[in-house]
Amino acid sequence: MKAKLIASLLFGSALTLAAAGATAADDKAVKIGVLTDLSGLYADLGGQGSIVAAEMAVEDSGMAKKGWKLDVVSADHQNKPDIATNIARQWIDVDKVDVLMDVLNSGVALAVNNVVKEKNAVMINSGAASSDLTNSQCTPNTVHWTYDTYMLAHSTGQALVKAGGNTWFFITADYAFGAALERDTTAVVQAAGGKVIGGVKHPLNTSDFSSFLLQAQASKAKIIGMANAGGDTTNKQAAEFGIVAGGQKLAGLLLFLTDVHSLGLKVAQGLNFTETFYWDMNDQTRAFSKRFAERMKTHAEPTMVQAGVYAGLLHYFKALEALEGNPHDGARVVAKMKELPTDDPLFGKGSIRADGRKIHPAYLFEVKSPAESKGAWDYYKLVGTTSADQAFRPLSESACPLVKK
Repeated sequence: MKAKLIASLLFGSALTLAAAGATAADDKAVKIGVLTDLSGLYADLGGQGSIVAAEMAVEDSGMAKKGWKLDVVSADHQNKPDIATNIARQWIDVDKVDVLMDVLNSGVALAVNNVVKEKNAVMINSGAASSDLTNSQCTPNTVHWTYDTYMLAHSTGQALVKAGGNTWFFITADYAFGAALERDTTAVVQAAGGKVIGGVKHPLNTSDFSSFLLQAQASKAKIIGMANAGGDTTNKQAAEFGIVAGGQKLAGLLLFLTDVHSLGLKVAQGLNFTETFYWDMNDQTRAFSKRFAERMKTHAEPTMVQAGVYAGLLHYFKALEALEGNPHDGARVVAKMKELPTDDPLFGKGSIRADGRKIHPAYLFEVKSPAESKGAWDYYKLVGTTSADQAFRPLSESACPLVKK
């Protein structure tokens, strides 16, 4: 009797495990949440365009024809970490969202990063810049796809110091992103023999930059480093004070295609900056961008943030297919994403390191003059390329606990 009972229990356990395995393999439902800025200063560079990019990735993946059910939801975090974390918890706990995309704003991303780890979901960050996401704040659940403050500082900052810009003054957005960008750029400037002679911080989404620009002008620094983004970068008051005409150079430490569009070539011409994607790089980027622009009410070309949403999501889908189903286990899915080499039409071939950092080349661009531009959105000329293995923080310098020393 005892032997029969044990055999029965073992058989029952085997059936349960087999059923669980079959369920995992048969589970082909995925919910994607685009958490972005839909109404604030970053709406143009992420926002509705990030939602469009996610929808395009779903369509282009071909997953529906293979029996997968992919749903995209979206929300406006209003650039507030508390609102963002509440949305993330609701999405994961109640709405069963598997992966959070974009997550613009470093303060928001660092807060959501903790929620995603706690709930064992996935975050593929293409919007936030803080390099801490793959350094001191890295987790097994987050992939940082497009760019970061370390890359921006080492590409743009280093190039400007080498070109003679050896004294700097920073105008910095007063939150996590600005602090990280100023910190990383300061380290590069000093290592290259330059000197930071001052700086001023401004609130997020500032409308009047006059006092900050006057302080920068009075510093006589050769380079005024704009450690901000979006609407804060596109403020046109610098021209009113004759800063560039007076011999100082404005450095857009983080500049997006939509920022240049807002400024106009007459104001933005000559600005040097770094990006990892440009719509007019090659035939593949042009083909994607044409389809993207047709779906946008503004007919805007995609920014690197929106491109990162598309490419990151395509790779996420490849990992799910390799797992033969959705395990609803974020750390497991991210581990598979790291295991598989990346290859997509927008960023090309690459990889995801142990710290969650997606590796690809970075490009130093200069804004064209009005005379050089051949038409709408033809804004960039390529100045230089930083190879994929040189663009981001070396693993030897990483403070990420996931990296084996």
